[in-house]
Amino acid sequence: MKNLLLLALFFLSVVSFAQEIKNFSLTNIKDGKEISLSNYSSSVGVVVVFTSHECPFDNYYKERLKELVNTYAGKIPFIFINSNQESTESLEQMAIHYGDLNVPYLADKDQTAMEAFGARRSPEVFLLSAAGGKFTVAYSGAIDDNPQVGKDVKQNFLKDAIAKLLAGQKSEPAVQRAVGCTIRRK
Repeated sequence: MKNLLLLALFFLSVVSFAQEIKNFSLTNIKDGKEISLSNYSSSVGVVVVFTSHECPFDNYYKERLKELVNTYAGKIPFIFINSNQESTESLEQMAIHYGDLNVPYLADKDQTAMEAFGARRSPEVFLLSAAGGKFTVAYSGAIDDNPQVGKDVKQNFLKDAIAKLLAGQKSEPAVQRAVGCTIRRK
């Protein structure tokens, strides 16, 4: 019985690892244009970051995210998505918060992307692998092992997962629990 339970848990982890993400389109608050996941089908993958400008954890990670975006420029694209419903998470405030990053910052106020990914926290990352026009989750969860102090990071989960994806390898582990603020449902 114990072995059967372990086998079932292993199967569930493999199934969630291979989660396919359906195409979606959201408005980029920087230029008002629609951005679709299919825009990135020619890339080896894409990093999707569910973020906020009100959550303290997002602010702790802001510089580390900028560094990752710069490190992987031209190798793997990043998309930032804000699914938060609070009035302080307005489009105008979104434009100010990540205005200095050269990545799409998408408004997901109807929470369709959040639901498609199963995102629950801010910040929470999803590294997608692209093949044959389909996107599957290669890694999801935390950016690293220290949500508050960047200089004390010992494990760079997202960076390691990106390196493995670019090398054609699978991320192990494929999921790390994200630490941050809960994204409230509408």
